Amino acid sequence: MAWTWRFEKADGTETEPAVQPEEFPTQSDAESWLGEVWRELLEGGTDQVTLQEDGSTVYGPMSLHEATEADSGSSASG
Repeated sequence: MAWTWRFEKADGTETEPAVQPEEFPTQSDAESWLGEVWRELLEGGTDQVTLQEDGSTVYGPMSLHEATEADSGSSASG
């Protein structure tokens, strides 16, 4: 089994990532890698990502912009 990321613009079209990924042996490895490089991906023009296992979508698309909002400390609670 190989876990990979699909990198997309906001409209869902595939885009070349700013950081070249690899194939990951586990879902956890793929998610850890994304956690380390998502800012670089976003700065490089990737708006959202989809996790795939052997070409089948596991989840996504997941916006990288939402990660920015969460990272900045904004919240909807009040």
